[in-house]
Amino acid sequence: MGNVRPHLWFASGAEEAAAFYAATVKNSSVTNVVTALPGTPGVEEGAAFIVDFVLDGMPVTAINAGPQFRLDEAFSFYLTCDTQAEVDHYWEALVADGGEHSQCGWLKDRFGVSWQVVPRQLEDLMSRPDAAGVQRAFEAMMGMQKLDVAALEAAYEGR
Repeated sequence: MGNVRPHLWFASGAEEAAAFYAATVKNSSVTNVVTALPGTPGVEEGAAFIVDFVLDGMPVTAINAGPQFRLDEAFSFYLTCDTQAEVDHYWEALVADGGEHSQCGWLKDRFGVSWQVVPRQLEDLMSRPDAAGVQRAFEAMMGMQKLDVAALEAAYEGR
C-alpha cells in the first residue's frame, strides 16, 4: 500500500521551517534530513536537501531546491482548533517573524506556507439547519482576518 503525503518545495529554509512547525504544532517532529550531494541543483553540497517531518501525525516531505517554484495559497494546511485560545495561539505563532495575516482565517507564515486556522465551532455553525443564521455567520467570517468564535456565534444568532 502506498503512502500519500504533502511535498513542499522551498527555495531554501526547509529544515528551519520543519523545525519551526515541529516546535509549534502539537504531535509534530522532524524525522529525517538528507543532505545535498555534490551537483544537487539549487542546493549547496552538505546543506539540507530533503527534510521529512510529521505535522500533527501527518507525514510531510520538504525539499530545498531553489527558486524555480514558489509556494502559494493554492496549497494550505487546515489547522482545526478546539478553543479561541488555540486559534489565538496558532495565529500569533504562525505569523511571527515575518508572516502575513489574510482573510477568513488564512495566513502565510514566514516561510511562505499558507495556513487556515479554523475554530471547530465554525464547522459546526456552517452545518446548522438555520440557513439565515449560517448566512450571517458566513458574512461575519468574510469580514474577519483571525476568526473570532464569539463574534461568529453572535452573528449566527442575529445579535
